[in-house]
Amino acid sequence: MLNLLFPKVCAGCNELLLRDEKVLCATCRFNLPLACHHRNDDPTFATVFYGRFPVEQATALLQFQKRGITQNILHNLKYRNQEHISGFFGKWLGGELSETKSYSTIDLVIPVPLHKQKLKKRGYNQVEGFGKAIANALNVPYRDDVLLKISKTNSQVFKERFSRFNPLWKEEGVFSLQKKEIIEGKHILLVDDIVTTGATLETCAQQLLKAKGIKLSLATIAIA
Repeated sequence: MLNLLFPKVCAGCNELLLRDEKVLCATCRFNLPLACHHRNDDPTFATVFYGRFPVEQATALLQFQKRGITQNILHNLKYRNQEHISGFFGKWLGGELSETKSYSTIDLVIPVPLHKQKLKKRGYNQVEGFGKAIANALNVPYRDDVLLKISKTNSQVFKERFSRFNPLWKEEGVFSLQKKEIIEGKHILLVDDIVTTGATLETCAQQLLKAKGIKLSLATIAIA
């Protein structure tokens, strides 16, 4: 009865899912543009931050393509109240990272935070399920109380376009490091939904790197 009132649809193409399908239909799953840099120690993601801040490891599960499956997935996750998508991809990536030696030293997972007003409006941080599932797979803590967003910023689209024209632009004063002692000497996995120019991850990293002796790795659902 519940499925009749609220039919389950594919996050990639919005078509009805068959009974045994979860989140993605068989066609979209087969056609997913995978990135998976961790599988072959591919440095593509990490090179985005060369000369900006030190990165131990960096991986994304999917490749973003305009008007493609990944774009629709992220749109459904962020704007259509399909929070379950986040955990689905976190469980997927977490399972792979748990079998990847270069991620075996991760001590805790920290998400890129939302401002409290946006969190209240949306009802959830689209990265939370992703990060929690990865933390669970790696058997490490998930901490969303270490990095806070203390001021609102413009839309992601605006930030991406502006930072392309002004590479030195950063979100100064946007994020704040709390409970620094918790992360000192730790290997942190910072997670987000998508990386484009890397401006947001870089600004978060600058705050986290204020703690002594930390190592920083990155994981996102997608890379553009």
